Amino acid sequence: MFNKYIKLVIAAAIVVWSVFQFMDKEIMNGISLIFLSGIFVLFYFKNEFLLLAFLQLRKQNFAGATKWLSYIKNPSSALIKKQEGYFNFLHGILVSQTNITQAEKFFKKALSLGLNMKHDEAMAKLQLAGIAMTKRRKREATLLMNEAKKLDTQNMLAEQIKMLKQQMKKI
Repeated sequence: MFNKYIKLVIAAAIVVWSVFQFMDKEIMNGISLIFLSGIFVLFYFKNEFLLLAFLQLRKQNFAGATKWLSYIKNPSSALIKKQEGYFNFLHGILVSQTNITQAEKFFKKALSLGLNMKHDEAMAKLQLAGIAMTKRRKREATLLMNEAKKLDTQNMLAEQIKMLKQQMKKI
């Protein structure tokens, strides 16, 4: 909605306003304004459109996720580095159903920008392994699968890794 720096400027202005409210002995107004400024700081670190796209993806609504991602016009200026990684990660998931070459580019860019959670990184590498396997690059697929297995500490992707290994034996 707002540029990433404008969100911080708005949060700072609201904090200044809350200080004036505290000085006028309007304590409840000052506390409320502090919470309001916290929302803008939260949205600096967690982009609202990415959160809504993740919510739609969780509901298996790919069209809704695409709609929310389309609101981010220039991701390099509107998002911080990790958010841009998740932007590309989500685009890779959405495009992987139709265009695996483009999905591969999105996943590689997401990994280069960085993802916060290890299981998201493992998921991206597992997706890249599946893409490499469909393109008959067995060595690359094996390396990516092993990296995904190392990153998946909670065995959330164990079933998918096992299934991908069985498919690789058939090649």
